[in-house]
Amino acid sequence: MPVLKEIAYYRNRRDEVPNQELAQKLAAAKDRKGIREIAENLWNENPQVQSDCLKVLYEIGFIKPDLIADCAGDFLKLLQSKNNRLVWGGMIALSTVAEIKAGEIFLRTKEIKHAMANGSVITLDNGIKTLAIIASKKAPYQKQLLPFLLKYLAACRPKDIPQYAEKILVAVNNGNKKALLKILNERLVDVKPSQLPRVKKIIKTAEAL
Repeated sequence: MPVLKEIAYYRNRRDEVPNQELAQKLAAAKDRKGIREIAENLWNENPQVQSDCLKVLYEIGFIKPDLIADCAGDFLKLLQSKNNRLVWGGMIALSTVAEIKAGEIFLRTKEIKHAMANGSVITLDNGIKTLAIIASKKAPYQKQLLPFLLKYLAACRPKDIPQYAEKILVAVNNGNKKALLKILNERLVDVKPSQLPRVKKIIKTAEAL
């Protein structure tokens, strides 16, 4: 039976469990043929099938990103979709392969930034994660992307400060940590008491770099 028939849509399910189970199955078996079949259906005419297939792929990415790394171009293309579900799902998928495909994705940062500026909270959160990972890979990437990421941190909602700082920290080193520390120390007044320990831990980690 084609693996496509195992997605939630074809099993008449509205929950994500079938997609998660299929992802685990494909990842465990390293079934590249099955993964290719799922990837091809990112462009299925049925948006529900597209959505389910994307869910399967990024769930595989959480487990074994090398199995979906070759789909990076597809995920980037999805950022231009008019279907918001495909945009934020595509960004999640990109975040899972950014470590492996940093060079390829870096060349398309303009598209990522556009999606972040116009997309949902999920798109923005995973866009920050994706760009931070890429920035951590090479000095030229870092030079271009870190200032952009720090601008988001400086202006984001107070409740987002800890998670954004944690994501960005991967791109921070001894040579550039002052910029991050300045923003975090300035924004301590915005942070809720319950979040303070988390932010102070990030500050301590950055200071030790």
